[in-house]
Amino acid sequence: MAVPVQLFAHQFLWRLCAVAALALLSLGFAGGHCLAGERSASADAARKVRALKLNAAATGIVMGWGVVNWDYFQQSPKAKPEGWFGNNTDSGGADKLGHLYSGYALTHLWDYLYRDLGYAEKDAARLGALSALGVTGLMELGDSFSNFGFSYEDMLMNIAGSALGYLFLSDAELAKKIDFRIEYSLNLGGHFEADVVTDYQHLKYLLAIQAEGFESIENRYLNYLELQLGYYTRGYDGHGAETIDRRERNLYAGIGINLGKLLAPLWKTRLFDYVQLPYTYLAADRDLND
Repeated sequence: MAVPVQLFAHQFLWRLCAVAALALLSLGFAGGHCLAGERSASADAARKVRALKLNAAATGIVMGWGVVNWDYFQQSPKAKPEGWFGNNTDSGGADKLGHLYSGYALTHLWDYLYRDLGYAEKDAARLGALSALGVTGLMELGDSFSNFGFSYEDMLMNIAGSALGYLFLSDAELAKKIDFRIEYSLNLGGHFEADVVTDYQHLKYLLAIQAEGFESIENRYLNYLELQLGYYTRGYDGHGAETIDRRERNLYAGIGINLGKLLAPLWKTRLFDYVQLPYTYLAADRDLND
């Protein structure tokens, strides 16, 4: 009975997450009820329409890209358990961090778009998280109609990513102290995938704890430094001579330069809150497969 029960559980989670994704995306569509202050009905209506168009455009792009590149709607829907961070999984867990980061970054992108439409900060953060989760949920729903299959592990990481993005938007002090970033390593000797966001052979995911976010650190030079904690995998791409014996699941810790602070006098940008440049830190790695 264990296998049927497990299969039922996977199918139930697939249906539950799919319905939740559609519901959350519809909330992102509606989004105009959370405006702060009193505004005219016509202005609110116009804002709703613009928000609806943004969400609809995102949905169309995701579904269109999925049909063209990921074979959406070519098969009957199915669920496919993938595991988490084990050595025998397809990517050693790097794909799970990819889903976490995508939910996080998309929440911040949608937050910016909602604020640009005139939403109050708290409302923009809330609606941004809902729209991001709706979009990533629709991607996972599309996967269920392809060779990929619906992964409840991926969906849970989408949810966690949107929640993390909302937390950082809601807590300014936390956001000053910690960044969640992605790094694309330029290893010219390796094989590069056309789809950069799933090229786990070259990707790293990290948290950067910034000295400037702590008032107790008063040294002006130390405030340019940060502690980096990250994870990456190698040897899971299946190209060349890579085998399961050469797979790596690496944790690392390092000291890096806070590039956003360093370049602020010349270039004020939030790019480095989300992207880590290679070769700007010193790190020690530990391969969990050793």
